Amino acid sequence: MSWAWEYHPDEDTRVGGMPPVFVALVEGKAAELVRAAEAKYLDGTLYEGFSEPGTVFVGGGMFDYLIIQRHERVYIMQVTPPL
Repeated sequence: MSWAWEYHPDEDTRVGGMPPVFVALVEGKAAELVRAAEAKYLDGTLYEGFSEPGTVFVGGGMFDYLIIQRHERVYIMQVTPPL
């Protein structure tokens, strides 16, 4: 398996209709989270602890994510665009 990120449940549900510039910022930060998780959990499939939730503020908005180590995934759970 390889670390990656994805929208949960899907891209259209999370960022459909949002400004493309903001979506690009969200996706850039998601990629950073993947690199950090990959370094922290060298073999996530063997991890036996708790999932790691978090919030990132970006471009005047924010998004909530959940790291599921055993899936080797960063799931974008909620995106709030700038006002």
